[in-house]
Amino acid sequence: MKLISWNVNGLRAAEKKGFMDYFREVDADIFCLQETKLQQGQINLDLSGYHDYWNYAVKKGYSGTAIFSKSEPLSVKYGLDIEVHDQEGRVITLEYPAFYMITVYTPNSQNELKRLDYRMDWEDAFLAHLKKLDQVKPVIVCGDLNVAHQEIDLKNPKTNRKNAGFSDEERGKFTDLLAGGFTDSFRHLYPELEGAYSWWSYRMNARARNTGWRIDYFVVSNRIADKIEEASIHADVMGSDHCPVELMIRI
Repeated sequence: MKLISWNVNGLRAAEKKGFMDYFREVDADIFCLQETKLQQGQINLDLSGYHDYWNYAVKKGYSGTAIFSKSEPLSVKYGLDIEVHDQEGRVITLEYPAFYMITVYTPNSQNELKRLDYRMDWEDAFLAHLKKLDQVKPVIVCGDLNVAHQEIDLKNPKTNRKNAGFSDEERGKFTDLLAGGFTDSFRHLYPELEGAYSWWSYRMNARARNTGWRIDYFVVSNRIADKIEEASIHADVMGSDHCPVELMIRI
C-alpha cells in the first residue's frame, strides 16, 4: 500500500498551488491531510475513486484533518471521545480488516510553551487511544506530530531546545509513544540520515537553505515494522510550508 500524509496549511490555499495535480499524480491508496483550515461545504474537490472523511474544528479556518481512501473502511471514528480534546478536528481513525489508520494533527505548544500543559494532557489521551486500538489490530498513525524527536531531526537543535516542537517535555512524549509499542518508520530505515526535514519556516529563506524540522511522521505498531518497504519525504513538493511524507507497506 502507498500511504501519503501532508499538512497542507490550508487546503483551499493548497488547491490553488497545485494540490490536485499532486494528489492525482501520487495515486495513493490512502491520502491523509492535516491543517485543512475549512468547514464542511467550503471546498469542492474531484475525489472520484476515493471515499472521503473530514473532521472539522469548531473554530472556523483552524486546524482540521481529512482522509481520502480508495477502500471503504469498516468503521470511522472522529476525535478521542473526550470533549475538551475534540473541538479542533485533530484526529480521524479508520478501521480496515488488517489495521487501523489514524491521521493526527497534534496541538502546537505555541510561543513560550503557553499551551504545553494542554499538549501534555492531549498526548496522554492520544497515546491511550493508540494503545487501545493496538490491542485489537496493528496501527498506522500519520500526521504532523509537532515535534522533532532527536537533534538529528532539525537543523538547529541547540538554539531551539526550549522552543515549541523541541522542548524536553514534547520529545519525551514521543519517546513514550515509541516505548508504547510503536516504530518511527523513517528512522527505522534511515537511523542516521541528516538533513531530512518536512517543515520549513516561511521566514529567512529557510526552505531554500534546508533549515528545517522533521515533524511529519508515519508511526506503526512494532509488529508490522518488518512490513515497511519505504519511508520517504517529498521535499520537492511545494504548496505548503510542510511537504508530503510517504509510507510504502505490505499489509
